[in-house]
Amino acid sequence: MAAIMLQGTGSDVGKSVLVAGLCRTLVRRGYSVRPFKPQNMSNNAAVTADGGEIGRAQALQAAAAGVEPHSDMNPVLLKPQADRTSQLVVHGKVRGTLGAGNFRTARAELLGAVMESYERLRQQCDIVVVEGAGSPAEINLRAGDIANMGFARAADVPVILVGDIDRGGVIAAIAGTKAIIDPADAAMIRGFLINKFRGDPALFEDGYRQIEQLSGWRGFGVIPWLSATARLPSEDAVVLERNIDRGARGTVIACPVLPRIANFDDLDPFKLEPDVELVMVPPGQPIPAEASLIILPGSKATIADLRALRAEGWDIDILSHHRRGRPILGICGGYQMLGRSISDPEGIEGEPERIEGLGLLDVDTRLTGDKSLERVAGTAWGQSFAGYEMHVGLTDGPDRARHLARLADGRTDGAVSADGRVCGTYVHGLFASTEARAGLLASLGVKSGAVDYAASVEQALDDIAGQLELHADIDAMIEMATKR
Repeated sequence: MAAIMLQGTGSDVGKSVLVAGLCRTLVRRGYSVRPFKPQNMSNNAAVTADGGEIGRAQALQAAAAGVEPHSDMNPVLLKPQADRTSQLVVHGKVRGTLGAGNFRTARAELLGAVMESYERLRQQCDIVVVEGAGSPAEINLRAGDIANMGFARAADVPVILVGDIDRGGVIAAIAGTKAIIDPADAAMIRGFLINKFRGDPALFEDGYRQIEQLSGWRGFGVIPWLSATARLPSEDAVVLERNIDRGARGTVIACPVLPRIANFDDLDPFKLEPDVELVMVPPGQPIPAEASLIILPGSKATIADLRALRAEGWDIDILSHHRRGRPILGICGGYQMLGRSISDPEGIEGEPERIEGLGLLDVDTRLTGDKSLERVAGTAWGQSFAGYEMHVGLTDGPDRARHLARLADGRTDGAVSADGRVCGTYVHGLFASTEARAGLLASLGVKSGAVDYAASVEQALDDIAGQLELHADIDAMIEMATKR
């Protein structure tokens, strides 16, 4: 039973994608593989086969390994819900809230839970591929660390450090990491990877050798810019600043980027549609007036995000859009915002309170402590889908009589307004279904390109694995993982 860990010189250096690619590469070589991330911080999550939740990136990595996602693959998940607090999920279930005051102490106490999950995964496969979080160079966070070197040393897992050359300063980032981390931590690092290289790698040959000399670590390769990454589900962040080429691709679907937006990979399948332009509207910009459809996305803190939506003036844009007779869809937290009111009597999201919703659906929501986590299937827009629910809150009212989806077990989901122009649902992943996506687009008068989203993701994983085979020393990485 072997393991290898990818850590980064910083956040967003491409660790998640490289772990997914390495999982697929090893599977194609005949190994059984499991992905693992000790601690993740993300509001993009997936429901697992065992009825828990893990980070979206680990679900993608599980797909790359050809296995069902399981809560052991991400035993500690932090979901930010306010500026200084995060919901704590352990082994797939909510365990409480962590704030700035108790974060370090509580985190250190979670190492036992992390090791339990890791040991279970080790028994299931040939190789565990581990992803770090942030950077081991954040030495101010080293005490009580379970995400990087704290885990690597506890589990005795060798580390490859990933540097992002696209952002610049990669030589200093890697050599500087060696200079400032504890020598015992540095001893866990066996080499480095250069990621996101554009152009001719030969031009970086001198820099590559200088990193080896300065750090004392060997290089495992220079990975080119992986364009296939754009076809993978969104993970931890949304690029807020986008060029809005309004109308250039036809029908505009607009989604406001809320401060605590969650599970926004729901919208990724629209990027495959040739006649659709998906516009993620950043703060400070209006929702495009020519939008044919506005989608209000999921949120980790619905009440706070509803206030933020109003502060941006997006409520005015949404109501104007509705007066023009154009449709609006709310998903999960966005569904709750569309109703008459949201009440939080138990203080699930903060202080107990009640807030008026946008009033476009005749429903009310009451937030509760019980979290719904389940995979579902059914029909919507007359077409089949498979997705999942992940929410707190009960929503009911007259518009629930006109449901958006009928689930396979006979239950109904969502609500539709009397005029049919506003609807909401608790189901995530609807548009990954080619049929359901085509059904929605048909209601807008748009013909779908009928691209299979799941097949597109699978092909992207294969493409990335192919690039790793070409540009990384996979044989040496396997040897390192198996001969510790």
